[in-house]
Amino acid sequence: MSKVAFNCAQLETLRRRQESRIRDGVVPIVTRFMPKRADELVGGSIYWIVKHRLVACQQILRLEDRTDGRIDIVCSAELILIPPSPKRAHQGWRYLEEESAPSADGDGTGIADLPPRLYGKLATLALV
Repeated sequence: MSKVAFNCAQLETLRRRQESRIRDGVVPIVTRFMPKRADELVGGSIYWIVKHRLVACQQILRLEDRTDGRIDIVCSAELILIPPSPKRAHQGWRYLEEESAPSADGDGTGIADLPPRLYGKLATLALV
């Protein structure tokens, strides 16, 4: 699953936000609807997008109903850094197929090494 780290301009902002949300050793991420493929998500990861790049992930431990009708995607408290991988921003969360998930050693194209601002402009022009 991929999700934009809303209002996080840097990885450090995401890290601080996640640390502030830790409850009993896990981080709940609120969403409005139960994912249709919920069974497939448990044990997988949520990949965070910051500045048009997948930069970190967390393991999805379980999904829980909340009293307000929403759903908690309960993730491990450990935010694992990954080599930056280009990804267009989107609203909400999206399923990320296993073969599309970034690998630990990057994609080898060098796109991940571009400065975030330059990558953002190239992505806006649909050049990457």
